[in-house]
Amino acid sequence: MITLLNKFREEEDGAVTVDFVVLTAAIVVLGLAVGSSISNGATELAAKEGQSLAERPLGTAHLR
Repeated sequence: MITLLNKFREEEDGAVTVDFVVLTAAIVVLGLAVGSSISNGATELAAKEGQSLAERPLGTAHLR
């Protein structure tokens, strides 16, 4: 039993898997945060541009 516990303690294969899972999860969360930030900024910019275009008068006078 002691030998089995010592072998378990010295084994590092599981630690590498846990590291990989944690790093992958961190990268996914960071990607979602960046995507959300860009999405919010793009939505606000589109709303401002839409308002600016809505305030412009219609017609062809500016083409002369």
